Amino acid sequence: MPILTKPRDPRFITVRRGGTLSDANHRLLAIWAAACAEHVLHLFEEAQPEDERPRQSIELARAWTRGEITMRQAHKAAFVANAAARELSGAAKLAAYAAGQAVAVAHVAAHELGAAAYAIRAVQAAAPESEREQAGRRECQWQREQLPDEIRELVLDDQRLRNHVCWFVFDC
Repeated sequence: MPILTKPRDPRFITVRRGGTLSDANHRLLAIWAAACAEHVLHLFEEAQPEDERPRQSIELARAWTRGEITMRQAHKAAFVANAAARELSGAAKLAAYAAGQAVAVAHVAAHELGAAAYAIRAVQAAAPESEREQAGRRECQWQREQLPDEIRELVLDDQRLRNHVCWFVFDC
């Protein structure tokens, strides 16, 4: 299910590309997305301890925010993290996808919600069936506690608007 809607929300398009998103807030979205992905990374690493691709992708997301790599390099890292997910299932797969979405924020800021949604789904998949809903709510609440004030309302509004394409994981 695609998480990016058409037409794209101009609040997630940078000013220099005709939208309203500042570079500073674009970086904050990437930092937050990386934190969401990193919070569940252990679910991937427990299943694939030798595979560093998702961890490296999260590190590259942060490197992009510091201007150490280009958007193109970050964009390529998203494919690398997604490749790590390819042969997996469950929580490990979803955690790798969260990493891929986090680094993809450099290319398309609206991927921030994908990183958060996949992280919530990873936590749900790792929990016993009777605890999945509550585990997802706790993860969602943790993510919201990590939101910088500068982007808080933007992300919360995005969660409201795209919750239906993100498996309704933002009902917390």
